[in-house]
Amino acid sequence: MTSNDTQTTAPDVLLRADGEVDEETLSYARTKIDAVVGRPGLPAVSGEVHITRACAHHADRPWSATASLHVGRHEVVVLAEEASGRELVDQLQDRLRRQTDKAAHAGRAGHRAAAPPWRGGSDTPPPVAGSSRPADSHPA
Repeated sequence: MTSNDTQTTAPDVLLRADGEVDEETLSYARTKIDAVVGRPGLPAVSGEVHITRACAHHADRPWSATASLHVGRHEVVVLAEEASGRELVDQLQDRLRRQTDKAAHAGRAGHRAAAPPWRGGSDTPPPVAGSSRPADSHPA
């Protein structure tokens, strides 16, 4: 088996290959990975993507990929298996995009529960969207 370590255009993401991975597949993978991790608004991304082609000719899906990335404070792990290198990279890109989006939006202020009254939070619940009356009032 051969091992190739190449850098993507994202400074902290390493692309590695094991087995008989051709240069065309590696350049296609570099392009797709850079499109995912180089998006504006995404926190700092670092980590490694590992593409492997199995030597066994009888395998249904000889191509596999593993990505382990740190997106801001969150870790993203993505696995993919396919029959061809191009299909593998496309599947990897879709899964990476979905998981990095989740990691980038996790922990935003809108997803936290309100503090209880004994910790300084408001003791009246916020008004329901689309309602003009306060949450505590009842119709007469």
